[in-house]
Amino acid sequence: MTRYLEGQTAIVTGGMRGIGLGIARRLHSAGAQIVIWDLAVDGWDSVANGFEPVMRQAVNVASLASVEAGFKEVVAQQGRVDILVNNAGINGPVTPCWEYPPAAWDQVIAIDLTGVFYCCRTVIPHMRERGYGRIVNVASMAGKDGVQYISGYSAAKAGVIAFTKAAAKELAQDGVLLNCIAPAMVETGLMAEMTPEHIAASKAKIPMGRFLQIEEIANMVTWIAGPECSFTTGFVFDLSGGRATY
Repeated sequence: MTRYLEGQTAIVTGGMRGIGLGIARRLHSAGAQIVIWDLAVDGWDSVANGFEPVMRQAVNVASLASVEAGFKEVVAQQGRVDILVNNAGINGPVTPCWEYPPAAWDQVIAIDLTGVFYCCRTVIPHMRERGYGRIVNVASMAGKDGVQYISGYSAAKAGVIAFTKAAAKELAQDGVLLNCIAPAMVETGLMAEMTPEHIAASKAKIPMGRFLQIEEIANMVTWIAGPECSFTTGFVFDLSGGRATY
């Protein structure tokens, strides 16, 4: 496999499991040195996971102080950060909006949207100074369509899409490209937070008739984060199995 990211450093938030782990593994296979950010980073199994990151840091993306402290340590050790993948997120409750717990709403927005802002705000000055960077934000088809009973998640991911478009325009002449992906439902541990009815309804929306696989997301993200993606910024790359029509 071509190691076209050789020598680059990539931070992947929520990288201990699921989609984040898959993305980190694929970036590593392309030559990147991986920094994992997650709430808990103990219990890493390099044999089972297929690689060893250069750093694993307990970082809470919903805390600006935590993000800034973690990033300072990365730069001190690695000297540079070339790629940021904002993947950390939670689904939140599946319930009508009028019954949505306010505390749960605040938590979903804090992690899924504000966390993206905090990480970008912290990393972008470093990338601008170096004149190069690739940022990939993990949004969702829910952010484009608005999915019933997950209004908090839908709102947060819509915010990620709009933030990506706005920030990308600000960075367009700085050598820093900022894009996002909008996956349909993926087979991950987040399904444990969802009702069987919600899962069935989501699958029914996908013309291919199957769920998205983590490896398919990882392949897309790795291309977006690489040098061949050179004239696309502020874009939403769909992974929808035919669901997206715009």
